[in-house]
Amino acid sequence: MAGYRSAVERLRAAGAIVESIEVPEVTEAMGMSGILYTSEAYGTWGDLIEASPEKMFAPILERFRSGKDFKAADFVAAWQRLEALREDWNARVAGYDAVIMPSAPILPPILERLMNDEDYYLTENLLALRNTRVGNLMGLSVVTLPTGVPSCGIMLCGKPYGEERLLRVAAAAEAALS
Repeated sequence: MAGYRSAVERLRAAGAIVESIEVPEVTEAMGMSGILYTSEAYGTWGDLIEASPEKMFAPILERFRSGKDFKAADFVAAWQRLEALREDWNARVAGYDAVIMPSAPILPPILERLMNDEDYYLTENLLALRNTRVGNLMGLSVVTLPTGVPSCGIMLCGKPYGEERLLRVAAAAEAALS
């Protein structure tokens, strides 16, 4: 987190106003990611994967297959709730140019341990994906910039379909971070 904190301080020194806010919509949305991601993935690629399941990394195959157990009604209800959460998110952050966070809350995990310790793999994999998942769930435009610390990026999240504006904000942030 030192790379992220250093980046935030450099942004502040360049004149950016950085505030910490609570966004409860994220917690609720994260709780629905299991049904949303796995159901969609299994519905899209299930036949292909099941034709050669041995080609998929076993822990991912297990997560992938969990998508076949959800009912369509539950999937639709989760998407409808997510749409409401997205509206709430957008209202909460409307006054900001971007929402920033570390690109990942952890440094790259130890490869040998990932391959040999299933619990470690599960924990580290989900943590590595956690922050980028916020952008995916909320349907945001997102760009990551290097912080100057190896393997540590700062993620700038903009409004849905707001890539052009976000890229202008990111260019200014990049200049401040360089």
